[in-house]
Amino acid sequence: MTESEDRQRIAAFLEMMAAEAGAARNTLLAYERDLNGASGLLGGRLAAAAPAEIRRLAEAWMPLSRATVARKAAALRRFYGFLHDEGMRGDDPSAALPRPARERPLPKVLDHRAVEALFAEIERRKAAGEAGALRLAALVELLYGSGLRASELVSLPRGAVSPDRPFLILKGKGGRERLVPISDRARAAVAAHAASVPRDALYLFPSGKKHLSRVRLYQLVRDLAAGAGIPPERVSPHVLRHAFATHLLEGGADLRAVQMLLGHADIATTQIYTHVDSRRLIDLVNQRHPLVDAKPNPA
Repeated sequence: MTESEDRQRIAAFLEMMAAEAGAARNTLLAYERDLNGASGLLGGRLAAAAPAEIRRLAEAWMPLSRATVARKAAALRRFYGFLHDEGMRGDDPSAALPRPARERPLPKVLDHRAVEALFAEIERRKAAGEAGALRLAALVELLYGSGLRASELVSLPRGAVSPDRPFLILKGKGGRERLVPISDRARAAVAAHAASVPRDALYLFPSGKKHLSRVRLYQLVRDLAAGAGIPPERVSPHVLRHAFATHLLEGGADLRAVQMLLGHADIATTQIYTHVDSRRLIDLVNQRHPLVDAKPNPA
């Protein structure tokens, strides 16, 4: 198969993507760029390439990011699927394409100054007697102070947080139970809010006949961020949970302890937070290693 035949097959594929799949112009351009690039690497034999030839692409793509390799491989899989479906080749060699593991995205992180700004805005609202300020204080104290998931927080029973008990037992993902410490200030904030919650209410944060929804919690947190002068898109209930974990690690907490507090089944999920702690670890080595004060031997 010649290079011109490769171009014909690619053009037919793009025509199908536009007509049948309704692909946008930018998507078509991306496919065209990736397919033409692969064709060039294989000397114009992309459409007829054998698995051994396709594996050469993986070697050529090694310097690229995982996301880029995954995108290129996805384009070729769709291309080969098209060729096979249209009878342009008798097999589908897509199995030879690389499947890079997806990189876990880094969590959004709020620094201490941003968190302080959020709590300062809560205090301003409380001082002004704004409706909902006490509830908001309790919500944020539990999100940032205990690392609760949004779903766990909004569905807390009316008596879940006791003034004389510095912890609560939660049943999280997969039915796994975990002990969650509750700080003195969080218990005080909950007590202040709970005073206005009917004693026969099922939930600590009731809303109508049910509890506060996660969507409403999200809206409340974003509104708080805007009031504190922080871009709302930077803050969400989950971002406050991330901040809880990140700031614990920065303060010297053990990774296993943070894993238990967050309710992660796999410590690999918790390890993503260590990226924010690299500066502290470098400083720790530079300040505490036994050879720090040792004088180098003269040459």
